[in-house]
Amino acid sequence: LFMSLFGIFALCGALYSYNFVADAAHDATRYALVRGSDSCPGFTDCDISTSAPIQTYVRSLGYPGIISSNLTAVATYSGANTPNNAPGNTVAVTVTYTYPLNIPFWPQSGKILHLSSTSQMTISH
Repeated sequence: LFMSLFGIFALCGALYSYNFVADAAHDATRYALVRGSDSCPGFTDCDISTSAPIQTYVRSLGYPGIISSNLTAVATYSGANTPNNAPGNTVAVTVTYTYPLNIPFWPQSGKILHLSSTSQMTISH
């Protein structure tokens, strides 16, 4: 009975983590979208053309219970316009989280779940 109860709690934690990953992918895509090459002229930290600032943003979201060091975010730009984050191009952000599945009294405890979600939008400005 206790194994089942703890298993349900662990799977609820995994579901919560997947909800965070999906939300973080959408938020990170929006973050990259509004910081295209033509979005905010005159600002030095606004133009995002690599994944590093996006990963920093995702790790700073600060959801309770999420281990930020287990998060990775990768941005992919596609389209014919140059630079990559120019209006008309598409940005896709994939957020991956490694969730440690620990269920007390379960012999296969310590497994890792790899949760991943991708969001894609087109840069308009």
